[in-house]
Amino acid sequence: MLMVVLLLMVVLIAFAVIIQVADNLLRLEAKKSGTDTEKSNLSIFPGLNELFRKRNPSYIGDNKVTFLKKGFDIKLEGQANRVVKNGNVATFAIQPPNFRGIAPIPKVVVEIGDNVKAGDHLFYDKTTPDLKYVAPVSGEVIAINRGERRSISEIVMLADKDQQYRELPNFDLGNSSREELVVYLLDAGAWSLFRHRPFNTVAGVHDIPRDIFISTFDTAPLAPDLNLAVEGNEAAFQEGLEVLGKLTIGKVHLALNGNGVTQPSTAFTNAEGVEKHWFNGIHPTGNVGVQIHHIAPITPNCSVWTLGVQDVVTLGRLFTENRWNTERVIAIAGAELNDPHYVRTYAGANLGDLLKDNLTNDHVRLISGDVLSGQKKRLENFVNIYDDQITVVEEGDYYELFGWLTASKSAPSASKSLPSAALFPSTVYKADTNTHGEKRAFVMTGEYESVLPMDIYPQHLMKAVLTNDYEKMEGLGIHELVEEDIALCEYVCTSKQPLQQILRTGLDMMHEQG
Repeated sequence: MLMVVLLLMVVLIAFAVIIQVADNLLRLEAKKSGTDTEKSNLSIFPGLNELFRKRNPSYIGDNKVTFLKKGFDIKLEGQANRVVKNGNVATFAIQPPNFRGIAPIPKVVVEIGDNVKAGDHLFYDKTTPDLKYVAPVSGEVIAINRGERRSISEIVMLADKDQQYRELPNFDLGNSSREELVVYLLDAGAWSLFRHRPFNTVAGVHDIPRDIFISTFDTAPLAPDLNLAVEGNEAAFQEGLEVLGKLTIGKVHLALNGNGVTQPSTAFTNAEGVEKHWFNGIHPTGNVGVQIHHIAPITPNCSVWTLGVQDVVTLGRLFTENRWNTERVIAIAGAELNDPHYVRTYAGANLGDLLKDNLTNDHVRLISGDVLSGQKKRLENFVNIYDDQITVVEEGDYYELFGWLTASKSAPSASKSLPSAALFPSTVYKADTNTHGEKRAFVMTGEYESVLPMDIYPQHLMKAVLTNDYEKMEGLGIHELVEEDIALCEYVCTSKQPLQQILRTGLDMMHEQG
């Protein structure tokens, strides 16, 4: 009897091994053929994550949801209240460095003292003179500021109280060719809305994208609610999608929030002419680069475009209003504010005007964007053209004696070695800019892979950049990344490496190589 039992056990174990090997071979062959095995759930048997997966929110229905487990949510104090106030902003600026890929000294076609209307031409890149960059508001040009090596850093305008707009001709979208549409968009200034991947540069004038991607939600710390931003602009958003559909040879992909906390706006769920994709996960799930990776990954020989939700609205207004209207909603967030809220203003608004009488103290860091990938600013500076968030946090210019030993300190951290992080994961923190350590040896830790939900080895990629190994950079997937995708890796980095700076160096190197 014992021999029979042992024989049965051996047969069952052998059968299980055969099934497991067959399942692995099936996945391996599918991956070789280009099939996304995670997205397709290709397996002989369903995994545990399928059997015990949470039920989708009712508003998703039977639509497929991509679940991403890797990442980390940094919970900070100072989330903007859902109140939209009208901004009282006097000065605005267009900043050529915001448009990555153009020459540092573009051809400026206005002078100090000129009066311009919103949509009037301000400058163009000498290598692509057909692509015009235009005024975000009407008013008087009061400064043309220069940066390093006499590069143009800002063209500043004192805005009119009553905005005036350059008259644009009606454009028949349905009965016009793509070539005619391109000419119209280049002259109107809308081409600068299109960001090209790889490299995250302004799209080339002869570029035809394989696909266009739009993320309708943002998971970054203190990020704005894009449902609020699109409210009242549903028609312009849909019109912008229709324009994009005419510019690509592929599809317009719309990524929707399937976390179940807030139902997406009907502008997103009822959008027509697009392919919708639902995502559920923590940060950086809201990054369009992460979404592209799981929808249709970027290859070295392909070109895709990305836009923000409010960029699509601005594009749509060209056709619904026949004018260049850059009005947008910006979240002003952070623990160092008396009143975190949303403000309705125009692109390129002055930070000093937006934050007037709202700072709790003057020992703060002003950031255009979020705390992970935003840019440091001063009160006299302006919001970057693609940003819809201003973050204000305490300046962390202090030193800690044996700071690495203070494991009981309450601070946002992805490390479970801190009791506050391990025992109270939902705690909301008041953070500052202190990095709690200096730059150290670049050691292998596996931390980056734990927070990046992409099939990429970021640590190996960063070292390939540092050693100027072009072949490895390409093989390790540098074309799929931009700074915001690697920002969370920089946050958890034990070695305190400037990963975003390293990545940009690598991207610029690859771009120069063509």
